[in-house]
Amino acid sequence: MIRESIVTTVSPDGGVHIAPMGVIWRERAPVLAPFRPSRTLDNLRAQPSAVVSHTDDVRVFAGCLTGRRDWPVRPAEKVRGAFLADALAHQELEVVAFEDDPVRPRFRCRIVHEATHAPFRGFNRAQAAVIEAAILVSRLEMLPADKIDREIAYLAIAVEKTAGEREREAWAWLTERIDSFRRTATVRAER
Repeated sequence: MIRESIVTTVSPDGGVHIAPMGVIWRERAPVLAPFRPSRTLDNLRAQPSAVVSHTDDVRVFAGCLTGRRDWPVRPAEKVRGAFLADALAHQELEVVAFEDDPVRPRFRCRIVHEATHAPFRGFNRAQAAVIEAAILVSRLEMLPADKIDREIAYLAIAVEKTAGEREREAWAWLTERIDSFRRTATVRAER
């Protein structure tokens, strides 16, 4: 099973890096599989621990993919790291094994601490749509434009019908990013 989460890692200089990631769960053993190259990968190699934050604020997912990475954090309790200040829950992880891969190395982890901070009241369809759109945005260079257009058109229905203010803001960031990517690609193609 894969759960879309926010993963924080710490760089050698102590900076906290926040990134959305699909965390692979094998029983109670989380596996982190960051793409190459990425800051998350570099940080995990240098500091073998991470924190998984569970949030219902989809702006964090959209924000991380659109240059908005400055989200409030709190210090972790058992590992060197931090969790989202408004996380509903978090899990602190220690890397126990590394499996190299040319595209997505895998870090097998164990949970050393977890805490619940607020009740989960459920997702609306717009939140799920924003997360799916964020995944598409993370793959703009890998997917054909027509696939992205079809999926965004379908996801927009859920946003139009069920979004609150946070979801509308996150959706706008993602659609702006898609438009910007295409404008830049057009300029490059014209050169």
